[in-house]
Amino acid sequence: MKIPKIPGWLTRIVAMLGGGGLFVIAFLDSSVLSFPFVTDLLFMDFVIQRPGRMAYYAVMATFGSLAGCIWLYLLAKKGGEAWRRKRGPEPGGRIRRWVNENAFLSAFVPAILPPPMQFKLFVIAEGIAEVPRSTFILGILCGRGLRFTVEGLFAMRYGENVERAMLQHKVATLLIPIALITVIYFVSRWLLRPAPVDGQNR
Repeated sequence: MKIPKIPGWLTRIVAMLGGGGLFVIAFLDSSVLSFPFVTDLLFMDFVIQRPGRMAYYAVMATFGSLAGCIWLYLLAKKGGEAWRRKRGPEPGGRIRRWVNENAFLSAFVPAILPPPMQFKLFVIAEGIAEVPRSTFILGILCGRGLRFTVEGLFAMRYGENVERAMLQHKVATLLIPIALITVIYFVSRWLLRPAPVDGQNR
């Protein structure tokens, strides 16, 4: 399977470090650089070549991405603080209010979605909105961990066919998880809605 091009120096790092190189790629992809599909395809290639190390590769990819997200989150938080000191507190707005009310979901849902989701925009928004750091870290850790675990299991089961399907059906790869998460979210909200007060519906 042909992986999208990455700089030669990064290719050499991956070749030398293996799982450690995957950590580096995931860190850079989640912070200062952007390599659409590269982290996922490298991860699945590693799993296909050495399926017995799937858990190790998933941990390296997850924590590399988490480290990059934390770095970007802190930069965005500092930028937001500087803006508020200079311009004063801005109106909350619907997006910031939703992020504050659904702090875990605002990190977890984008983290679990595959490329080409513009994940960095959500990380920056969460930093500016000052989502609690512990909640942010937990959401990213759970989302990325689940995503790489599922990709690893599919890679072990179907081999290069998974990579080929991801590249050939980019839109479907993104929209299907979004649709499933949306359905789960609204069903859970409906199931957990407060019970009506006696006599309210009479």
